[in-house]
Amino acid sequence: MAISRRFFLQSAQAAAISYAALPLFGSTARAASANAGLALKPDPDGLVDLPDGFSYTLVSRTGRVMSDGFLRPGRPDGMACFPHPDDKDKCILVRNHENWPDTLDGGPFGADDPLANKLAASKLYDRKADGTPFLGGVTTLIYDLRAKRLERDFLSLAGTTGNCAGGATPWGSWLSCEESPITQADGAGKPHGFVFEVPASATGLVDAAPLKAMGRFAHEAAAIDPRRDIVYMTEDALDGLFYRFLPERRKKLDKGGRLQALAVSGWKSADLRNWPIDWGSTGPGGVDVGQSFEVEWIDLDEVESPAGDLRLRGHAAGAARFCRGEGMDFGLRPGEEGAVYFNCTQGGPSRTGQVWRYRPSKDEGRRRETKSAGSLTLIYESPGADVLDLCDNVAVSPGGDLILCEDGLGDQYLRALTPAGKILDLARNADPAKSEFCGACFSPDLSVMFVNIQTPGVTLAIEGPWTSLGR
Repeated sequence: MAISRRFFLQSAQAAAISYAALPLFGSTARAASANAGLALKPDPDGLVDLPDGFSYTLVSRTGRVMSDGFLRPGRPDGMACFPHPDDKDKCILVRNHENWPDTLDGGPFGADDPLANKLAASKLYDRKADGTPFLGGVTTLIYDLRAKRLERDFLSLAGTTGNCAGGATPWGSWLSCEESPITQADGAGKPHGFVFEVPASATGLVDAAPLKAMGRFAHEAAAIDPRRDIVYMTEDALDGLFYRFLPERRKKLDKGGRLQALAVSGWKSADLRNWPIDWGSTGPGGVDVGQSFEVEWIDLDEVESPAGDLRLRGHAAGAARFCRGEGMDFGLRPGEEGAVYFNCTQGGPSRTGQVWRYRPSKDEGRRRETKSAGSLTLIYESPGADVLDLCDNVAVSPGGDLILCEDGLGDQYLRALTPAGKILDLARNADPAKSEFCGACFSPDLSVMFVNIQTPGVTLAIEGPWTSLGR
């Protein structure tokens, strides 16, 4: 999430209303969570409070020199974990850094960017009008799970901006998504707002090549159905769409494909935000929790238009509207087939978050899917900030719980949405900066959850009974 949205989020949340009883909140501040369940123990180091049976290891901290001589960038965000090709006791973390066009510090190149001179032109996607590099990008970390230590880390994508979330591919790469769709008119040398692919096997900087057929918009997250290699994508906009990309060739996203937007069958240009009517939506209860819709998909054209109006044209053509689609993951939950789970950070009458499930058709992406459509279900809607406050990144746990990273106001929590629909507090950010949790993902052996706290810029490895939360 962009820092520039903070004032807007504070204003919106101060006016939030509860879905259950509709009372106005008098303040955005809260002393404690309303959730029962796991009791959190204060961390003597003042970083993160966890329940009994859980512990964390500090993996990395922003600003230190990496193995390649660049500085570890600030604002770590979306992240994925991959198996190490040669050592089962190690894993590979590929991590975004949400540095925006106006970010002046926390970059990988040092004060006044002297280290940028080490880069070949193909390794730096873009520079600003003043010649300085954009400071977003990706780092790769090799972590030893047994020794509980960082073995090596290095810069793997450079010169991009607003790299917020993304998604892991089944073929072993990370899709890093730019949330900042700036153009030359905004002082960039090239258009932004694209997806970039970074192989987990990279040993240094990759060539920064945007996957333009996947669209130019405020990209947030991506999730891939491994049965079909179809890519689903969220858009972090108050009136964003939900997209899918059908590649021309499986595992070869750079070869092009078709970009489409989800539409609700029988409800043209549906508004699924559930905002109150005076906020421009259908009002509370426009969509009920548990309600499912059959969907269809609309082809989009001019997907890299410099006008930045893809979502507007898609909605006019019949696509459904969501409020700030953010984190997304593909996974299995008990009693269910694989599905895509995604968060809408300010959806719902309290504007504190919705969680959606998209269950693909058995003929997803094929001509026959019109006879067996995919389904979209609202599985959770936050009644207020003390229960769930602006859910952002999401990961499906080994036990089928949805791990939700908060990006709200006041205390920030990691929260778990159980298959039974119960919200549990899993961790609390004890650092005075009260920054967001982000990038939750699990090690290949499912024993460790990695997560970032964006400020002060740390990556943590959390161990615990991941298969039995709340049970």
